[in-house]
Amino acid sequence: MKPFKILALTSLFAGCAAAQGFNGRPPNAPDQEPAFENQTRAPMMATYPVVKETVVGGLEHPWGMAQLPDDRWLVTERPGRLRLVGTDGSLSAPIGGLPKVDAQDQGGLLDVIVDPDFDRTRRLWVSFAERDPDNLTHVSVATGTLSEDGSMVEDASIIWRQTPFPSTLHYGSRLVLDGKGGLFVTTGERGGNDFRHSAQDLNTTLGKVVRIDPLTGAPMGRAGGEGALPEIWSWGHRNMQGAALSPAGELWTTEHGPMGGDELNKPEAGRNYGWPDVSYGTEYNGDQVTGGLTQKAGTEQPVYYWDPVIAPSGLVFYQGDMFPDWNGDLLAGGLQTSSLIRLKLSGDRVVGEARYLKNVGRVRDVDVAHDGAIMILTDAEDGALIRVSSVR
Repeated sequence: MKPFKILALTSLFAGCAAAQGFNGRPPNAPDQEPAFENQTRAPMMATYPVVKETVVGGLEHPWGMAQLPDDRWLVTERPGRLRLVGTDGSLSAPIGGLPKVDAQDQGGLLDVIVDPDFDRTRRLWVSFAERDPDNLTHVSVATGTLSEDGSMVEDASIIWRQTPFPSTLHYGSRLVLDGKGGLFVTTGERGGNDFRHSAQDLNTTLGKVVRIDPLTGAPMGRAGGEGALPEIWSWGHRNMQGAALSPAGELWTTEHGPMGGDELNKPEAGRNYGWPDVSYGTEYNGDQVTGGLTQKAGTEQPVYYWDPVIAPSGLVFYQGDMFPDWNGDLLAGGLQTSSLIRLKLSGDRVVGEARYLKNVGRVRDVDVAHDGAIMILTDAEDGALIRVSSVR
């Protein structure tokens, strides 16, 4: 078996040094106040060393991953390639059979997930950016089955398409099977100051969590209200690039805010999460967002927010034996911080935050391997799948 390359024994902001760490950075909106204790800048938790090993490099802007029952990993590359990574670190040729993707700007092949019963069904799902005949773009979701030799996605079909829009930004997009017969899809509001209010428009699927049938794409949302599209679950989101199901079976998401105001949410059916009517942080030019309003009747507060931002992408609840004291914690990737973020929860509230792997690269996705190791993808022209393990 080909050994993985051990990169480093690393920890960040341990013990008393934490006081000089990430909570020492000033916010972009210093006059804004959180709505409740620990909604931002929760107490910094002490960290301990972890080991990071490169499983495979040479990935071009990898975006999503899913582990197969035989411990191999499916990995997407944004230019439109789906690959298999072997347990020996081998990298397959691109897997055929996928629909055509539009890889301009933030678009491309995005998330991938597999059926919990993959051994029997060999079914997978991918999300990707697609361009329509009118030169508009949207997130699409396709499903198919992986051939026995792993070289093709067979019988791939597109089951759902987002409302088309003239943009190549803010696609979202994570996929989460809810364990109750539905598939959650997170979408972005497609960016731009002039059109961001589409996140509040229930006649579009821009800036929404949608819920659909995973085989047919039939709507399974619960937004309610006259004129609401039937697949909408929640709305008022900016650009959700992290989503995970909790051990209790509840959806949690992270989304990119403006300059400050990255959010952790627990989206509930029929709820409005505010963007752009309310937001923490500021515009990129330093101006206030919607007059600096951070609370408004009829909108939900984020469980947690970051100012300055972490640029969250990839989210998973830790469940495993390798880091037993992390069980039930949320792990998020930080693009801007180039780190792994760990959040300790008490019920629906964050009570502590820690950061690991400083300068590991732009962490695009996070997952937990069958053996309890943490897997991360770094988003770069020469990106990598990295295994993070404990030295305890």
